[in-house]
Amino acid sequence: MTATGTTKPALIVVDMQEDFCPPNGSLAVQDGRSIASVINRLLAKPGFATRVFTKDYHPANHISFATNHPGPENKPFESCIEMKNPASGKGSETKAQRLWPVHCVTGTAGAAIIPEMNISSTDLVVHKGMRFDVEMYSVFADAFGNCDPGTNSHSVSVDVAAVLTQQGITDVFVVGLAGDYCVKDTAIDAAKAGFKSYIVEEGTKCVDAAGWDDVKKELITAGVRLVSIDDPIVEGV
Repeated sequence: MTATGTTKPALIVVDMQEDFCPPNGSLAVQDGRSIASVINRLLAKPGFATRVFTKDYHPANHISFATNHPGPENKPFESCIEMKNPASGKGSETKAQRLWPVHCVTGTAGAAIIPEMNISSTDLVVHKGMRFDVEMYSVFADAFGNCDPGTNSHSVSVDVAAVLTQQGITDVFVVGLAGDYCVKDTAIDAAKAGFKSYIVEEGTKCVDAAGWDDVKKELITAGVRLVSIDDPIVEGV
């Protein structure tokens, strides 16, 4: 699938950061570091017109951090809080937000991309989850679908959908961490934005690995295609 007049693919590498990887990450995904070689193999493919790395880049008072909420209902991985839509006039819209250990705080070592990743061919690095009062798993928008780069209260550093559209991207391949959260939501939002969206399964790991089959059903329903790195559509890039 080399770039042609009708097909132009991009690769989005999601959150391959120290805090999401063993052995010392505060929110380490089991075997998360092991997928670096698969992702590097994809990064080396000449057919990708754009290669994007995303980074969780949270303020210390981020709403998803369990320590920022009073006990006893503030257990990481278990407790949820009610999160309000931060968009003007939409504060009555709420969602449940799962609480996490502190992770990927702006400027910390845990927010760094792991050294196993070959970032030499990166075209764009996008910081996300930068607003304290809303979660942002997808690089395209926050949990409520808002994307407001360039403002004083922004959640993301770049409007990725706009950039990819301007570049004429037609197909988006998503890999990274974690498959059941940021990878899933990024791939779904890519489909919503009008791109053909794919997840390369060998290039992702999940927080809750046992739930991957259910996640795949959700992805397929949303129009995302699950492919292997040996699938002809990937080999052709």
